Amino acid sequence: MEQEIEVLSRIIKRRRSIFPISYTGQEVPVKVIQQILESANYAPTHKLTQPWRFVVFRNEGKINFGKELARLYKETTPALQFLQKKYDSILEKAEQASCIVALNAKLHTDKVPEWEELAALACAVQNMALTAEALNVGAYWSSPGMIADLKDYLNLGEQEKCFGLFYMGYHNEEPREAIRTPIEDKIKWIES
Repeated sequence: MEQEIEVLSRIIKRRRSIFPISYTGQEVPVKVIQQILESANYAPTHKLTQPWRFVVFRNEGKINFGKELARLYKETTPALQFLQKKYDSILEKAEQASCIVALNAKLHTDKVPEWEELAALACAVQNMALTAEALNVGAYWSSPGMIADLKDYLNLGEQEKCFGLFYMGYHNEEPREAIRTPIEDKIKWIES
């Protein structure tokens, strides 16, 4: 029987960002999305603030959300920098994804610094990415500039902030080798 560490290590090493263009169009069931989000709830969190907050967009909701993202892109981009191709891509990603999850955090800056809340959110998202990989669901964390303008659309509270979007969908991508330099180049050992 395979050891847990072998399973975990394989999933960690296999995880890749899978983009909406690679999604098959097959719907990811709500039960699977809930399972992915449930794993986020077990991320480390200083002082147990559990800052992660999610808004899940599916079906017509994700199409409308894509339209809002495209509108914000057009509205906040100077005319000389606006790219129709990027505008269209925002809409296409929303159509191609089975769901889009807004990655929000409720900041408890009276208890811990904002960076610790962001670190907790990042750990939660890593749990989601690993769970998605284990369930053969493609996913990736996007952080477009428009997230800074989503407070009203997402109905975020005074201490809440959006830190990105998590796109998910089934895919047929072949596993790819990770491009990483050796860990030995990133470790300094001090033993005395």
